[in-house]
Amino acid sequence: MKFHFCVFLQTKERVDLYLSEVFASFSRSYIQKLIDQGFLKVNGSIVTKNLKIAPRDEIEMDIQVEKLDLRSENIPIDILYEDKNMLILNKDAGINVHPTPWIDGKSGTLVNALLYHVKDLGSIGGVERPWIVHRLDKDTSGLLMVAKNDGMMQTLQKMLHDRMGVGKYYLAIVKGIFSHWECTIESEIGRHPHDRTKMTVKHPLHPRHAVSHVKFLGSIDGVYSLLEVKIDTGRTHQIRVHLSSIGFPIIGDKVYGDVTTNEVVAKQYGLHRQALHAYKLEIELYGSKKVFLAPVKQDMKALVGLAGFKI
Repeated sequence: MKFHFCVFLQTKERVDLYLSEVFASFSRSYIQKLIDQGFLKVNGSIVTKNLKIAPRDEIEMDIQVEKLDLRSENIPIDILYEDKNMLILNKDAGINVHPTPWIDGKSGTLVNALLYHVKDLGSIGGVERPWIVHRLDKDTSGLLMVAKNDGMMQTLQKMLHDRMGVGKYYLAIVKGIFSHWECTIESEIGRHPHDRTKMTVKHPLHPRHAVSHVKFLGSIDGVYSLLEVKIDTGRTHQIRVHLSSIGFPIIGDKVYGDVTTNEVVAKQYGLHRQALHAYKLEIELYGSKKVFLAPVKQDMKALVGLAGFKI
């Protein structure tokens, strides 16, 4: 599969970083492998991964399809919708979406489960596999779209990139009583300059624009708030970082949350992960608008009910 296009950037950026953003279904390591093997040219010349590309540079890519080096595993998954091109599922918390390079990182993931449950796979992202159109953190539950072929992958990714024909809504429980019925948080988000495990809105590395629309749904015990968050962009840790940045960290969040609060909610409500759930997806699918709802998982159900919200 060959791609030929011009670069749209405002400033120079490393070619591997740029392509891993443009082709979200390709991992950065896969992009680097293509570069190392000479399957990528910039302005007609073979390049290295360290090359910084500029606006209007011309890129040629030759995608090489590989077999996936992962085993299928009979891990239960909650499939809400499925057809020949895609499926939509309600992800459990505590499971990684993608394999990781760590010890045992190639097992127990959602991809391992999908390889078992989904039989009619095509080539996606250069590898014969199912692929996740958008990501959820390990300890975030809820709706995920999964493509079965490259055509559907590109269609759904373009919808997300253009912010057209798709709406993603989350339920978040935060510390404090939210003082606004509705608000929009808009900022740049990127890697923390001193902690590579975190994202930040303050002097981020490689900043990306992020927009989150927040609506107050109800209070819980006069201490916490249940919020609906609609995201226009899908930056890493976006909702967690945005809510923390305005003083309303998600309860149970071990990275951006409050340690004392997390201990209290674990003891009082039995919640041992961040209270964030992707509950609603609106999508223009095959010429009509469809709405999918994912019931909250058991560990969040009682808290959401205390706020008077039912799903």
